[in-house]
Amino acid sequence: MGLARRRKALGYSQEKLAQLLGVDRTTVGRWESGRIAPQPAQRRALAAVLEISLHELDALLAPPRPSGGADQGRLSGGPLDAGDSDEMIRREFLRLLTVSGALAVLPAEEAEALADGVRRGAPADFARMNGHLWQVYQLARSKRSVHPVVRDQLTRLTEALAQNRSGTRPMLTAAADLFQLAGEVAFDADRHSDAVSSYALAASLSKDAGAYDLWACALVRHAYVEMAEHRYTQAAEMLGAAEALAAQGDSALSTRYWVASVRAEAHAGLGDLDACERALDRAEEVRGLNGDGGNGGWLRFDGSRLAEERGARYVRLGRLDLADSTLKKALDQGPLASGQSFRRRGTVLVGLAAVGAKRGDPEQVVAYGSQAVELARTSASGYVARRLRDLYDEFGTLRRDRRVAELGAEIVALSTPSREG
Repeated sequence: MGLARRRKALGYSQEKLAQLLGVDRTTVGRWESGRIAPQPAQRRALAAVLEISLHELDALLAPPRPSGGADQGRLSGGPLDAGDSDEMIRREFLRLLTVSGALAVLPAEEAEALADGVRRGAPADFARMNGHLWQVYQLARSKRSVHPVVRDQLTRLTEALAQNRSGTRPMLTAAADLFQLAGEVAFDADRHSDAVSSYALAASLSKDAGAYDLWACALVRHAYVEMAEHRYTQAAEMLGAAEALAAQGDSALSTRYWVASVRAEAHAGLGDLDACERALDRAEEVRGLNGDGGNGGWLRFDGSRLAEERGARYVRLGRLDLADSTLKKALDQGPLASGQSFRRRGTVLVGLAAVGAKRGDPEQVVAYGSQAVELARTSASGYVARRLRDLYDEFGTLRRDRRVAELGAEIVALSTPSREG
């Protein structure tokens, strides 16, 4: 078959090709025999490693064997439980929004009747549990592993909010806190619609609770989703609103400086170096706060990440010398040097690989990009994988280099489900 000939012409064994694509060797054999066809995301990875276009790949592939049986259903669908937990969280989102809105407008007598005979929840306990979950999330190698316990906490909090008329404001604050964490889990797993839903609910609940800093942080996190989808103008508008809210918040907290740091990213995306530098300088003022200015949960900005963030902004703006020196310095110090933060280290490695791509230096691309791919596999971080996909789009003519082509295939395979048929 044509696919096998192309593979052999490039010197790949079936085992090597399978390794690059993140599939089993037997899957490659089935592609080559025409028994099954690669899935769409697999086609992109396969074309990249074979150094051909998608149109040329289609010409090499035999038509997939028609099948209406169970195997075909498994190939065309996702994992059977992929949507179950997501749908459960979505239902809890809607339920909590409905309940909190109802409790805010119902007369006290009706609210008490609704909760008659049901044990009251304890807002302080939920707040403490939320703080613990933020710490677990921060330390977890795989962020998605925190998903089940966050879901369970959402369920308990929803039920308690429905049962509790007194102390509604503390309960709303606890809910807004937890929805920001749920959004972080969704965002790291690359589920943007779920992240947006949770951040929007967090903002709404924060508003109802009069919690300006919490509200501002929800908008900041929402802005990250906009920037991940390259909507920098929308992100900048959202961050402007966050800045106004932070100005009404607690001056002992670092909220306004975190807003400035993220605004620098939006300005970099819009190509405005001067505004980016001003925002970064504003963010640096966090070092003048007494303490770290965070609360250990939904607000953890203390300025320790500013070096790597500044480097990433320089990459976006094309200031490659500044980016290279800043990112290398960040990589050699603090938690990045000790490997304590997989997500942060992965982001810096991708940034250094991007500098190499913009310089046309395949050695730098492969050296740092390969480390980032391995880290993304180890941590199962959708955030790092998304940064790597952005890097892939920067490769351009560097794909002619075989090492870069192989790296590109590995990057695509990170987001390619492994479904053996």
